[in-house]
Amino acid sequence: MNFVVTGGSGALGRHVVAALPGARPVSRSSGTDLVRGTGLGALRADVVVHCATSFRHEVRMARAVLDSRPSHLVYISIVGCNEVPLPYYRQKLAAERLIIDSGVPYTILRATQFHSLLCKMFESASKLPWMPVPGFRFQPVDEAEVGLELAALAQAPPAGKAPEMGGPEIREAADFARMYLAAKGKHRRLVELKVPGATYRAYRAGGNLTPDRAVGQRTFSAYLNG
Repeated sequence: MNFVVTGGSGALGRHVVAALPGARPVSRSSGTDLVRGTGLGALRADVVVHCATSFRHEVRMARAVLDSRPSHLVYISIVGCNEVPLPYYRQKLAAERLIIDSGVPYTILRATQFHSLLCKMFESASKLPWMPVPGFRFQPVDEAEVGLELAALAQAPPAGKAPEMGGPEIREAADFARMYLAAKGKHRRLVELKVPGATYRAYRAGGNLTPDRAVGQRTFSAYLNG
């Protein structure tokens, strides 16, 4: 089999490429633009692992990949995309439905937020004298571990909806923020944010968590210090 990884130079895709023998990364930098529909011939492969993502064009990009008619499409989605009414999550859920209804053999893996996403969030928030943090819990997972799982799924028969993949620990956002500050040698007063609306309520209810699938090994603290 031959493998193509969309978004293959990105934070997640590069780990998939490294773990898949002979995998070919494609991205806008290599001439394949899934939104504009250019360079799509590069998608021709037995298996496409679709890691490229867009906050606005997730469905359009998934449709472009499906049009290449791979023998197996592996798609990375998000835990709770059916629970949390965040616009990006809704895009992910719509892309899932498109893939399921396409007739293309598929595997969909839902994962929790990456360690790197929390770091970016905390880096931005820590620029303020008082550091705002969400008033709900996270279950971050190492994108390198997710990449390995995607590579394993790509080499297996299509599985439909694969078991979810969550990080090894569930903690309040404030706990993770304190770990971040300690690792960076920063001191900030944390201010918990409480926002009205359905999205915040869904997060507070744990819609972004998968406690029964805490299969990741690398903790956030290990990621920060590693």
